[in-house]
Amino acid sequence: MSVLRSIEHRIESIVEGVFGRAFRTHVQPVELARKLAKEMDDAKTISVSRVYVPNEYTLYLAPGDRDQFSSYEDSLLTELSDYLSEHARREGYALLSTPRVLMEEDDDLSVGEFGIATRMVEPERPQVPVPPGVVHQEAPGSTHIYKPPPAVTAAVSPEEAAEHDLARAPAALLIGGKRHELSGRTVVLGRSRDCDIPLDDPNVSRRHAEVRKEEGAYWIVDLGSTNGVTLNGKRVNRAKLEPEDAILVGTTELRFERGY
Repeated sequence: MSVLRSIEHRIESIVEGVFGRAFRTHVQPVELARKLAKEMDDAKTISVSRVYVPNEYTLYLAPGDRDQFSSYEDSLLTELSDYLSEHARREGYALLSTPRVLMEEDDDLSVGEFGIATRMVEPERPQVPVPPGVVHQEAPGSTHIYKPPPAVTAAVSPEEAAEHDLARAPAALLIGGKRHELSGRTVVLGRSRDCDIPLDDPNVSRRHAEVRKEEGAYWIVDLGSTNGVTLNGKRVNRAKLEPEDAILVGTTELRFERGY
């Protein structure tokens, strides 16, 4: 099963299951993903030998809807961008650059409603020349507004909601009682101040290890450090992380927490 098909299956199960029942009014990530893909399909431009699609998508949300994403908005936008990239790859679409998803507030929208505007933007350093017939857009095109379907009132259990990552904030590393969210695709740990999470430990290398997010899972990877990485008491070079895993780099202990 391809990456996109796996994501789509997961989205479909969420839409028809947990999110359709648990959150009756607010916009959910799965709704945004499906409508963004629809906008990509609807806005395609057929050139001589390729089918081009927009590479910039602006989501307009009611303030109340945007607030619910405040703790993991950057991570969500990255995930939606990845979803569009996979959709374009599967459909054979051509892009002028990696899809970019932006989020804005619109006071005219009610909770549960959202709009999407698309445009084709030539990158500062063009990866692909703009071909004849494909017009660069200075401003987004018309905005399509999506209204929520009628609410379904059935409740959902906490256990059922916990099965789906899109209902969670980013995962995190707990270090000395302080929580460091893993909002990016890669988070570098080390003694250098340039690291995403700097560690004040003389036994830690300047760039000691990194945590990578790959297809929804998190991995700890040793970056060729002097003293290595230990996971739950076992020396590892690369290992998948599970909730409450204990990681030791140098003499610093970290604990992995899945998003809540």
